[in-house]
Amino acid sequence: MANSVSMSQSIAGRYAQAVFDIAKEDGGLDALARQTEDLGAALSDSADLRDLISSPIYTRDDQARAIGALAQKMGFSPVLANTLQLMARNRRLFVLPQLVRQLQALIAAERGEVTAEVTSAVALTDDQQTRLRDTLAQKSGKKVKLNTRVDEALIGGMIVKLGSQMIDSSIRSKLASLQNAMKEVG
Repeated sequence: MANSVSMSQSIAGRYAQAVFDIAKEDGGLDALARQTEDLGAALSDSADLRDLISSPIYTRDDQARAIGALAQKMGFSPVLANTLQLMARNRRLFVLPQLVRQLQALIAAERGEVTAEVTSAVALTDDQQTRLRDTLAQKSGKKVKLNTRVDEALIGGMIVKLGSQMIDSSIRSKLASLQNAMKEVG
């Protein structure tokens, strides 16, 4: 399994690097960033799209027509649209989620941004997100983008992952630590 993941990332990496280089050369990184976000949202929102890119029952032509219509409807640049068409013709659409992630990483690195994964027990308000973003930016020295999600199992608090660092201030982890301490005593 690890080998197929590595292969998928390698395939996606080559496509992502090519699209990124062309967009950067043409001065279209901002447009590419928006289109990449839109494509990622479409992938997460549409089970039909996920099925199209991963199911072997669709022919190359079916995939190419569908991805071409999607690219046109979403207003993708010729570079991204043509790359998606090429991926469909080469039966490589299954790496689309990795392509999106790699493009986002390349764009963020070019802009000097880092993404913080934030999991909280309740949805963060705009003010809380702004304060958290500012604090993380101060600590990292880079512009921080937040990727937030809610996990009610945390009970309270949050878990923040920024690069290789993780800060877990959730009630769930504090209760687990307390439970372990109690086991050691008794």
